[in-house]
Amino acid sequence: MTDSNFPSSHYDASNIQVLEGLEAVRKRPGMYVGGTDSKALHHLIYEVVDNAVDEALAGFCDEIKVTLHKDASVTVADNGRGIPVDIHPTKKISALEVVLTTLHAGGKFGGSSYKVSGGLHGVGSSAVNALSEWCEARVYRDGKIYFQRYQFGRPEERVKVIGEVPADKTGTDITFRFDTGIFKEDTGYRYETLANRFREMAFVTKSTKIILMEESSGKETTFYFQGGISSFVHYLNKDKVPVHSIVHGEKEIDNVGIDFALQYTDVYTETIYSFANTINTIDGGTHLTGLRTAITRVINDYARNANLLKESDPNFSGEDTREGLTAVVSIKHPDPQFESQTKVKLMNTEVSTYVQQVIGETFRDFLENNPAAAKAIVNKCLTSSRARDAAKKARDLVIRKSALESMTLPGKLADCSSRDPKKTELYIVEGDSAGGSAKQGRDRSFQAILPLRGKILNTERARLDKILSNNEVKAMISAIGCGIGDHFDLKGLRYGRIVIMTDADVDGSHIRTLLLTFFFRYMPQLIEEGHLYIAQPPLFRITLKNNHQYAYSDAQRDEILKNLGKGSEKAAIQRYKGLGEMNAEQLWDTTMNPQYRTFLQVNIEDSAIAAKTFDMLMGQEVPPRTRFIQTHAHEVRNLDI
Repeated sequence: MTDSNFPSSHYDASNIQVLEGLEAVRKRPGMYVGGTDSKALHHLIYEVVDNAVDEALAGFCDEIKVTLHKDASVTVADNGRGIPVDIHPTKKISALEVVLTTLHAGGKFGGSSYKVSGGLHGVGSSAVNALSEWCEARVYRDGKIYFQRYQFGRPEERVKVIGEVPADKTGTDITFRFDTGIFKEDTGYRYETLANRFREMAFVTKSTKIILMEESSGKETTFYFQGGISSFVHYLNKDKVPVHSIVHGEKEIDNVGIDFALQYTDVYTETIYSFANTINTIDGGTHLTGLRTAITRVINDYARNANLLKESDPNFSGEDTREGLTAVVSIKHPDPQFESQTKVKLMNTEVSTYVQQVIGETFRDFLENNPAAAKAIVNKCLTSSRARDAAKKARDLVIRKSALESMTLPGKLADCSSRDPKKTELYIVEGDSAGGSAKQGRDRSFQAILPLRGKILNTERARLDKILSNNEVKAMISAIGCGIGDHFDLKGLRYGRIVIMTDADVDGSHIRTLLLTFFFRYMPQLIEEGHLYIAQPPLFRITLKNNHQYAYSDAQRDEILKNLGKGSEKAAIQRYKGLGEMNAEQLWDTTMNPQYRTFLQVNIEDSAIAAKTFDMLMGQEVPPRTRFIQTHAHEVRNLDI
């Protein structure tokens, strides 16, 4: 390739630039992979896969395979050019060893080997190596297999040839086993978490095959999408009713590639994803700002020019133009600036202008050439605008009342005496009966109880104005103290833990799902910051003479009975169907006492999958929900009839 805009196929040791040595990774892993928890553990795999995707973006790789081995090691294999193995001109060791043992060493800084890179910082492979008990690299180049093994980031030997392959076989295999001394949770890798990430990568890396395989279960999934992000929007809207066909545009401005797709549907929430060099920038950034600005501007301009907005009508707000919108924007930048190594927010200021230009031109042409679709979109914005005004009045009423605490807190809330959010807990309890037991059994110093009457509104099927007229929802908003939706502010949080405590039956599960839907759609920050929990009340009380034991599952019940031996025949087993069946002391001992209770912390591992699941379970469309129930019916364990 002779065009300077494209990366050179020449790739050897001279392309590897060294910025600084490998230091402090093992002492401060949080700086490089975001921590030492399960999320950071998965990040190790992402760092290595990002490097393989860079080869795909450069046009030299079209298949990446990730294998989860039974011993908890992982192999990431690609069919790219293979990491260079010749001697580095200044380091005087193999370039492969430089890449895997030196921070900020790679072929991504000079600009000749990679036009675009997701592994921008160049610390990925070396950081993964440093945080692994052992790591092995196999490189296929020039008809040979080159090999090097490392222990805790240090090479055991020099790079050596261990075999031969056909001359046309090239690529890199990296196999590593994470260091259990650093990742002490040792929860292992979750197949679904990885599958969700690789699905997104395959959508934004068009025509590249990503294979995920797990040896222990035999599961294998292949992700390959020729349609790119248009396929992604179609996937996200699978269980929704579209208002029009997908709008897609792709263009390059000043070596920055802009790719977007959007479609409006019949739902009331927005679903927007942004990517930079295939990295899901979950905190957005300048490309997301550009998308939102362009959509709002184009719709307002069209509505004015087509006389769909009266002169006296105000312009649509961004909220109005995003109701029911599903959109994905993906940019490819030769020098992206991220907020941190974990790359959650794009900072390049010029990208906003480029994105506005590309989306503005394409979306404007679509509206002008499709007047029926344009009118449907504008009408949806008009309806949203009226509902937003009604919601604002309802929200202002809630907030205005919250100015005085005595007026704010709902009468049925049994508050706690402490005002320190780091110590306090709010239990959202189903029904007055359970609420009564919880109020009597709690520790009043730090535990507050808010009983709900019946099932709250399904917030997946209602606009905010209707939601804010629901008494149970208003009680929760007032008690939590942070507001709702775009006006949510975590600084007002009154309780550090919000605990959903419902019965262990079908109705309890439904109420829990309704509450989770509400929090996911209108208070997602509570989940993201780790404030939302689900209490785990026991299912059984097993009594033998004066000895009481509690079981939280069928398996635990069977284990207790087994341990009782012959005495199990005389044991009395009580199956709890509701919290109200427990007296205050039992509820405290089993479900509320910090010494013995079990909580499940609610988190969002993949927002795209979560949004699709809530659409499917709680939305208007019945067929997808029916298919889900039929598929998973055999997995049901506790069904009360």
